Amino acid sequence: MRETAIESVLRRDRIIVILAIAVLTGLAWSYVLWLSAPTMGDLPVGAMMVSGMSMAPALKAWAIKDFALTFAMWAVMMVGMMTPSAAPMILLYARVGRQAAHDDHPFASSSWFAGGYLGSWAAFSIVATSAQWALTQASALSPVMALSSKWIGGAVLISIGIYQWTPLKESCLSLCRSPLAFIQAQGGFKRAARGSLILGARHGAYCVGCCWALMALLFVGGIMNVLWIAGISILVLLEKIAPAGKMISRATGTILALAGVWLIATNL
Repeated sequence: MRETAIESVLRRDRIIVILAIAVLTGLAWSYVLWLSAPTMGDLPVGAMMVSGMSMAPALKAWAIKDFALTFAMWAVMMVGMMTPSAAPMILLYARVGRQAAHDDHPFASSSWFAGGYLGSWAAFSIVATSAQWALTQASALSPVMALSSKWIGGAVLISIGIYQWTPLKESCLSLCRSPLAFIQAQGGFKRAARGSLILGARHGAYCVGCCWALMALLFVGGIMNVLWIAGISILVLLEKIAPAGKMISRATGTILALAGVWLIATNL
């Protein structure tokens, strides 16, 4: 009876975690869709927010408010794009945590781990926002927040394609694809909230190492291009959970590199 009871609790916890992830992802996507809704000459709302809701971002210098709004855009977008692919790790953490509590050896809530994971992507969002600011100041972005130079866009595609084949990409992807291997490499689960937060941040750092180049695709297709956002999200998910994830990663790299060569060649 006791084993049946704990299994029932584990199933309940699994449902709660899945619902929490689904709600968080849904809210993030709702925000992204709201920002990308066409308005005022079909410019994305996100593009106008960075410029005081009046003009494309390249037409005026950013204030602190513009940087903050753009950071919020990136951070929420990363939540929507990356939380689903982190679900297996968070579910594993929640299951082991409940079992540990059942055995009178509790450790910190999975929310601490998830917070650390998203914290790493928040740090990435600061870098992405800074890159967008620099490109805006250099007038290198179009009003729809895509690279205006086909040459630069092609070079970015080639660089991303090459990165997909690097040992760093493969190492980060391997740990993202195997939650248990990651936990073992980090010395196991942590009981204290601080340790759990750091563990989540480390897992997030590996995911950033795995996926940052794919996020750079947004600068090619348009930062608020919903189709590109959705496509990259699906690709990230497939890389992490599909049986042929590593093959998908390298095939994508080849396609992106060839697309970059084609883009440059057609603009000679």
